[in-house]
Amino acid sequence: MPASTVRVEPITSPADIPRFFDITALTFGHQIRDGIWSAFHPAWDTPSGREAAIARLAARWASTTKDRNGEPNTVFLKAVVPRDGDGEGEEEEEIAGVAIWVQASNVPGHGDAPATDLGVAMDLNALYPGNLTEQRYLRQIDASLHGRRVEVVREIAGSESPAVFVLDLCVVDPAFQRRGIARKLVEWGLDEAKRRGALEAVTEASAMGRHVYGQLGFVQEGAEMEAQVDEEFRGRSWPSNVFMRTGRPQ
Repeated sequence: MPASTVRVEPITSPADIPRFFDITALTFGHQIRDGIWSAFHPAWDTPSGREAAIARLAARWASTTKDRNGEPNTVFLKAVVPRDGDGEGEEEEEIAGVAIWVQASNVPGHGDAPATDLGVAMDLNALYPGNLTEQRYLRQIDASLHGRRVEVVREIAGSESPAVFVLDLCVVDPAFQRRGIARKLVEWGLDEAKRRGALEAVTEASAMGRHVYGQLGFVQEGAEMEAQVDEEFRGRSWPSNVFMRTGRPQ
């Protein structure tokens, strides 16, 4: 697939959200069995779990805020590729990969402040009704995964550039992997970060994505993240993730 056939653009219709979820499920659920993703999507491989996850994703897409310049603080992206039509020469298109970029800041008007307590930021009881143990686990793994992101946003709050552009998610349908699609989704965000005032880009990178990110200018900061969880949770799946950043503007 030539790179020129991949078109990356923001999602502007809720009709794309089911495909968005299905791509993440194919990769994080079936392909690599990511324990963090599965914990945040209970029963993801059932019709009811899929429907609930799509509804949550659609609600997030619909509720995005804007910064002081009128730019959306959260951008849902899709990478669209051509596919054969009905055999009569018509060309159809298919979403092959998706991403979420978030402008994050603790300064009002410069982005959305990252959550310091997941239990305040979202309704965990809707995910695990009455199950305080699982709700506590989600709070702990979210803090473990996003802790450095929260620190960075706090550290830069008093600077001339008090925002970062966060690659919150980047995933490609396994049927379309190794064709440069993830690179296109990341490049879109890096270009957008420059357009918004040369913002630094940061991400929590999985083992699957960090090679591509490194080729595009991200540098690993620190060692692999560790799960800061209670003893009863220590046997649970914790995938490899590292914090990566492109560097502060000079």
